[in-house]
Amino acid sequence: MTLGRVTGTVVSTMKIPDLRGRKLLLVQPLDPYGNPAGRTVIACDTVQAGEGDTVMLIDEGNSSRQILGAPKAAVRTTIFAIVDQIRTGKDA
Repeated sequence: MTLGRVTGTVVSTMKIPDLRGRKLLLVQPLDPYGNPAGRTVIACDTVQAGEGDTVMLIDEGNSSRQILGAPKAAVRTTIFAIVDQIRTGKDA
């Protein structure tokens, strides 16, 4: 699992059938303190996330396919939660 922040939307004129009706979003991975950590990824949205939302990502194909309920889908990264709050260190 990875934290990330939604930075944009990907628009595609063609989609594979297993992803029809799903949004594809650009997500910047984050460290636990909210700082950018790694390269931006394209993720399949399952929770109606929007630009600026902090989200939880699964970046592994089999887990993503299970979340989508599509065992043969060509997908690797999936947004499975919107984060309400992060506590670290003394805040925890």
